[in-house]
Amino acid sequence: MSEPRVSVVIPTYERADVVGRAIDSALAQTVDDIEVVVVDDGSSDDTETVVESYDDERVRYRAHGTNRGVSAARNTGVAAARGEYVAFLDSDDEWLPRKLERQLATLAGRGEEWVGAYCDVATAGLSTAGRVASFVSETLFRSRAPREGGRELAEALLSMQVFMGPGSTLLVERAVLAEAGGFDEGLSIYEDWDLVLRVLAVGKLAHVPEPLALTHFTGDAPAEAYVENDRRYLERNAELVAALEARGVPVERVHRMGLVGHYLAEGRFGEAREYLDAATVARPKNLARLAFWSVLGLGVLAGGRR
Repeated sequence: MSEPRVSVVIPTYERADVVGRAIDSALAQTVDDIEVVVVDDGSSDDTETVVESYDDERVRYRAHGTNRGVSAARNTGVAAARGEYVAFLDSDDEWLPRKLERQLATLAGRGEEWVGAYCDVATAGLSTAGRVASFVSETLFRSRAPREGGRELAEALLSMQVFMGPGSTLLVERAVLAEAGGFDEGLSIYEDWDLVLRVLAVGKLAHVPEPLALTHFTGDAPAEAYVENDRRYLERNAELVAALEARGVPVERVHRMGLVGHYLAEGRFGEAREYLDAATVARPKNLARLAFWSVLGLGVLAGGRR
């Protein structure tokens, strides 16, 4: 097999029941000059059997002997990749058929400084509350920050003015991934955003404003995990944080507000209060966020769930 244009890296762990859906969506791309590298991160289910059942030379299987985390699995996939570009796809997600085609076409009209592209994403399996949250976020809080570029996109991402799902939307030059240093294996949340920030230090990312990736919501990490990962994420990008804070962009306050939301949505009001300050509460949009998250938390408490 000659070297492909795009290497699709799919990390997976204990998802034999859904990994085939992700593989199928990659193989169904209108761009067929691809390979699919599935990295089994120490699964004990039938993941290997599912992947090896594909009678297609484009599908390759790699495995970790023990569970090392999604960042390590993605790094293993990148190391095995042979394509000019690497595209990431989580094993419980899927792509629309023209996803890679649209990204490559967008990049074809740009200069050499444009090293990759990401697309919009839709979410399946959301609860009614989740759908309401998505609608509220889109209509009330959508930012006018740049959706593509270099430093300007990095600043918008770090200050949470732009949200992306790089784990299933990002396409980037393989050489740039090597220069950026790969995923931080100490992060289990924000690891994809962290990688994007380092990619943006090398070149620019284009944005395809179409929901060409479909994520399947399967739950969220506990608030404590967000606290620890958020701390590491901000520390790793301390220089950019400091530059933004010096210009009056309250990055750390924005991130604290995000942690408040995670605690409130779990019904943990006392712990949420620890991350609040007067300046945060004074902003009308933040009050709307607090009210909505509180409603979610009250629903959790009423249902006896934590």
